[in-house]
Amino acid sequence: MAKSAIVIPARLASTRLSRKLLLKETGKTVLQHTYESAAKSTLAERVIVAADDLEIVDEVNQFGGEVILTNPSHVCGTDRVAEVAASLPDFDVIVNVQGDEPEIAAAAIDQAIQLLDRNPEIPMATLATPIRSRETLEDPNCVKVVFDHQMHAIYFSRSVIPHPREWSDGYLTSEPALFFQHVGLYCYRRGFLQKIPKLSPTSIEKAESLEQLRILSNGHKILVGVIDHPIAGIDTLEDYQSFVRRHSNC
Repeated sequence: MAKSAIVIPARLASTRLSRKLLLKETGKTVLQHTYESAAKSTLAERVIVAADDLEIVDEVNQFGGEVILTNPSHVCGTDRVAEVAASLPDFDVIVNVQGDEPEIAAAAIDQAIQLLDRNPEIPMATLATPIRSRETLEDPNCVKVVFDHQMHAIYFSRSVIPHPREWSDGYLTSEPALFFQHVGLYCYRRGFLQKIPKLSPTSIEKAESLEQLRILSNGHKILVGVIDHPIAGIDTLEDYQSFVRRHSNC
């Protein structure tokens, strides 16, 4: 098994929910919850927060995590993860876990790592989960993915893909599932990750505002693993309040 490390890009500023990583109604910040959930992975040997601000660094130090302050000018989390990965020459695989996913399942992280370990020719892996709700399917904030029979991603989109010529509710209950929601967890070979910031953004990436399309546009493969349930990230105040309620009921 390749040596793996988890890197959590953590940006203090957030547009839809201000300073969400430091929200602490449960007694722990969102970031601490995410860190502790990721640390339950049985395959990753280290968990590191890639911070963009000293306030994030202080928070991670307070709960005893490992943190590296990265260049605040990075335009995306991938660049932040790549900077940290450059300091980890002994690790072969880097997992990008979003800082606003406090309920990330360790099993999902391990599944992504195993995908790369079993497919040495593939540079990158991610996850997806079946969509069973038309509301979710038609939500542009829900990114969809289609993949081939070898589980290689064909396309990611905010639109409905595949797009039925004539709608039938049966599409939502079909087995195997027809529609899949992309789960924003990425697993990279370290050498490939170092190349991503050097790739130029493409027209379809800009149109969809989806960075993973840059990978496909440049001819690289992304392997997709399927999990049963989506990972609930926190984008809005309603998302956070729902998380607090779930946490208080545990």
